[in-house]
Amino acid sequence: MSYSIAEAARRSGLSIDTLRYYERIKLLDPPARDTAGRRAYSDDDLTWLGFLTKLRTTGMPIKSMREYASLRRHGVASAGRRKALLVEQRRSVAERIAELQTCLDVLDYKIDNYERIEQSVLGAGPRVEGISA
Repeated sequence: MSYSIAEAARRSGLSIDTLRYYERIKLLDPPARDTAGRRAYSDDDLTWLGFLTKLRTTGMPIKSMREYASLRRHGVASAGRRKALLVEQRRSVAERIAELQTCLDVLDYKIDNYERIEQSVLGAGPRVEGISA
């Protein structure tokens, strides 16, 4: 299947400018061209764009993404280094998840505390119609 740049942008969730930028910085190989010379993205291109989007979501720096993309062009010979990049990124993601879990725990604690305060205020004050203590 072949997709115009607008359709590839829509399907990938990226802007047309981002697609051109990814091509310019060599994250994305130049797509094939149709008979009129317009970019024609393939299903493989869209799969790769989906993976790049996941890498960006993990916070992987563009520099590391570019290294990964360059290594990808070397095929299986670069599998070890590509794996190492992903292992490092996974470590970074796991650290961020742990940090966010700590933040979530603090929020839950504070929310529970305010719920106890609200319950004690409702229990000590006049009965509000429709609300039982």
